[in-house]
Amino acid sequence: MVEHEDRLSRVFSALADPTRRDMVARLAAGSVDGVTVNELAAPYDVSLQAVSKHLKVLEEAGLVSRSRDAQRRPVHLDAEVFDLMTKWIERYRQQAEERYQRLDDLLDRLQGRDQDSIDESGTNQGAAG
Repeated sequence: MVEHEDRLSRVFSALADPTRRDMVARLAAGSVDGVTVNELAAPYDVSLQAVSKHLKVLEEAGLVSRSRDAQRRPVHLDAEVFDLMTKWIERYRQQAEERYQRLDDLLDRLQGRDQDSIDESGTNQGAAG
């Protein structure tokens, strides 16, 4: 479990930066063959060295990988890590949903009791008057 938490920490830390989140989004929408560092760097007003540093963080977090294709070194998104993130988020979403359902049930019961305490004349018997 600790290994998954460490990996999640690295993933969330890597995605904390808006430039890296944008890179991941562009890779998700990009070519199946991957994109080069130059292609990935094009929309940003930063050096290739800065883009390479961002990619290194993403790579260490397991979000991207690089392959070799002749002279190209395309960058690919690693979708497996998104499964890990989704499972983690889903677990907490499910717990929150269960708490909300219990609250809904309690509110329904309380409203039912309040409805029972209203007499036929439409006044609340428990109301101070």
